Amino acid sequence: MGYNTNFEKRRFWILVIIVSISGFSQGMLLPLVSVIFEQDGVSSALNGLNATGLYLGTLLVSPFIERPLRKYGYKPIIIVGGALVFLSLLMFPLWKSITFWFVLRILIGVGDNALHYATQTWITSTAPVHLLGKNIAIYGLSFGIGFAVGPLFVPLMKISEGLPFIVSSLLCLLAWSLVFFVKNEHPEAIQMTSVGDNAWGRYVKTFKYAWVAFLPPFCYGFLESSLNALFPVYALRKSFDVSMVSIILAAFSTGGILSQVPLGMLGDKIGRRKVSLLALAGGGTIFGIASFFEGSEIVVAIAFLCAGVFAGSVFSLGIAYMTDLTPKELLPTGNLLCGIFFSFGSLSGPFFGGIYLQLVDQYSFLLLVSAILLIVFFVSLIGGKTVKHAV
Repeated sequence: MGYNTNFEKRRFWILVIIVSISGFSQGMLLPLVSVIFEQDGVSSALNGLNATGLYLGTLLVSPFIERPLRKYGYKPIIIVGGALVFLSLLMFPLWKSITFWFVLRILIGVGDNALHYATQTWITSTAPVHLLGKNIAIYGLSFGIGFAVGPLFVPLMKISEGLPFIVSSLLCLLAWSLVFFVKNEHPEAIQMTSVGDNAWGRYVKTFKYAWVAFLPPFCYGFLESSLNALFPVYALRKSFDVSMVSIILAAFSTGGILSQVPLGMLGDKIGRRKVSLLALAGGGTIFGIASFFEGSEIVVAIAFLCAGVFAGSVFSLGIAYMTDLTPKELLPTGNLLCGIFFSFGSLSGPFFGGIYLQLVDQYSFLLLVSAILLIVFFVSLIGGKTVKHAV
């Protein structure tokens, strides 16, 4: 992997396994709760709004997480985040209530963000420069595998509604326990500049360096939350089979898994910007084409697989691009902003998607997804030309 010691290799792979918790919990939770609410007659707008709890949690904790990370190091943040995730998952079967489940989703969002942020910053801060794209792609691959496996647990609700929550909680506990096998480390100290101790100043400075790299994480957040929280609702109304919906969602994640490392390595060779633009344009085009073939569940599944090959990697491509553009001392802030933009996208997905489903009957839900990808592509294409590498 290009690391100097066996310890560094082991740490990298343990972090890669741990981050799959975040992908898995989100990948299962979004469609599972959406299907349960849809079968209980909850409106699509309220269903979508409830799904935002996960991303509201990630957004709420974002301004407060950088300082503890710098002070205590990576490991304690991962421990607290992972514990929040598996304990919250375990509590879902205790009481079926829209409000209670919303609160649990907020807590999972907080835990997921802590887990994600600490592992992501640790990997970007220690990855060898010539393998940055590949290593971050492997990190993204781990998240993608977790996310792809998540929806496959939804059919367990046919045995018992609480079973998917309990099984997923135990799997998260198992992966989380690996963190105790790594030694704690701290991010690189900030040089005493005018923005050294000023969080807002660091945000502004980092945003100026790398704003264009935050658009792909925003896009991925929108994709992930709208597809997993609202596509099941749309598909069930189109009379898709519940098991087929799980396969379609898993197909998108599988596409991302197949292309994650090849696209990351391609970014190392020809540049992250070019590969990001290719991913956004390809994904947007395929979702647009798929909207005309919704009469066949198989064709939709194939389209989701192909769209995933392109757009399933935009999050890790964005992180790698941000790492290119950002000075090393500002990497924790850059990773934090990637998470914040991901959360903005994730919040807007269920919210606008839910409204779209409620108000727009004659047009496909996939056209909304296509439009978002293509808008971000054009903004990146035009605006990104002025961005220069800072390092």
